[in-house]
Parts: sequence; C-alpha cells; structure tokens
Amino acid sequence: MTTSGNFPQPIDDGAVAHLKAGTTLPLLALPATDGSVVDLAALPGRSILIVYPWTGRPGHPNPPDWDIIPGAHGSTPELEGFRDREPAFATLGVRLLGLSRQTTEYQRELVARLALPFPILSDALGGFAAALGLPSFTTGGAIYLKRLTLLIEGGRIETVFYPVPDPAGHAADVLLSLQKKWDD
Repeated sequence: MTTSGNFPQPIDDGAVAHLKAGTTLPLLALPATDGSVVDLAALPGRSILIVYPWTGRPGHPNPPDWDIIPGAHGSTPELEGFRDREPAFATLGVRLLGLSRQTTEYQRELVARLALPFPILSDALGGFAAALGLPSFTTGGAIYLKRLTLLIEGGRIETVFYPVPDPAGHAADVLLSLQKKWDD
C-alpha cells in the first residue's frame, strides 16, 4: 500500500464497476447548502458530482482510525481544488456539486470557511448512495462514502473517476480529462 502525505492511498477495489456510462441516477431530492433542493436526475446539462467521505473542522478530532483508512484524508484540499478551478469548469458548461453524508448544517460551515462557489448536497440518510450502490466504509459506528467523482449529463452517468489517489490534484486531473475528451 502506498501513502500520500503519510496517509494510505485508496486502491481500485472494483467497487464502482457497476456504475457504467449511461447509468440513470435515482430520482431523489437532496438538500443543498444554498437552501435549494437538488434532484441530480433532473438536472439539465453537465455536472460534476464530487463525492467525498467527510470534512473535519479545525480544533475537532477526526473519526476513529481516520489516519489508517485508505483514501479517507483529503476532502478539504480536494474541494479547494475544485473551488479554484470552478471558472474553468463553468467555461466548459459544467456545474460543480459536492456530496457527502454529513448534514446540510454541518456542510454550510465548510462552504463558508472554504468560500466554495458551488453547493454541497447532503445524503445524510444514505438514500442516494444506496440507490446507486456507492462504495462506503464504516468507522466509529458511522458510514462514510468513499471518494469518487461522477460526470453527469442529463441525469445519467457519463464518466466515473475512482479511485482518487491525489485529492489535492484531482480537480486539475478531471479538468484536463474533460478538455481532452471534448477536444477529440
């Protein structure tokens, strides 16, 4: 197992093999940090859905065993990378959205602290994750989603990015991938 920043990196465990291009997203309204309710299956155009396990808060401890769970660390730098590249994604006509199992109230603090220009969706009840069979892990009695990114077009999955070995560089990798894809 390799490490990044002294933390274990994720491996491709095949946990998203069922998420093929063309997979239809479930009809499910999710609360967003901007006060809206978003049904990803009903969104027109292209969207990037950044699925991440959890974001900590300064001065608060991480969940148990967080430092030894492959791929657990890195949500804040990952979201900051997408924040910093949001104008480039917008130029391509792609909206950005985040998603975790944290509550909307918890996520609002993160959006304000990181000055995120895109909403974060809450799947606190796990309905969206269950309907799509998103990979997860458990620690300290709580369920967390494994880090992945979906390119969605018209309510269907177009591309799945998984695993995400470099959360801080992931936004740049996704942007480059989309630019190459659409230049072909």
